[in-house]
Amino acid sequence: MTDQDLISKAMESRDFCYCPYSKFPVSAALLSKSGRVFTGVNVENASYGLTICAERVAIGTAVASGEREFMAIAIVVKNGGSPCGACRQFLNEFSPRLRILMADENGKLVRETTLDKLLPEAFGPHSL
Repeated sequence: MTDQDLISKAMESRDFCYCPYSKFPVSAALLSKSGRVFTGVNVENASYGLTICAERVAIGTAVASGEREFMAIAIVVKNGGSPCGACRQFLNEFSPRLRILMADENGKLVRETTLDKLLPEAFGPHSL
């Protein structure tokens, strides 16, 4: 699967974002080591602290499907933003060197990096 294919999968799920409060849709597509793709969208809640990010929805769906190893994640958000700190930590649990593709709301790749660069000296299973 190409990077653009993964971004396209994230773009396809954008219509399902539930963001009535922030009006800030975020979608993600996560590529597992086995080649399966899992999508996620942000799901807001009137009790703001209960909102869940697209990246965590995608990981949760993948884990519930039996996947534990991941190659890359494409995140589609206005201006190609970066995953929040909570999502970085959540992704680190499974794939500390995960490739991260950040695309804008039009599906254009804005930046590529790896999780270990976004979250240096991360706390993870090895820390216990």
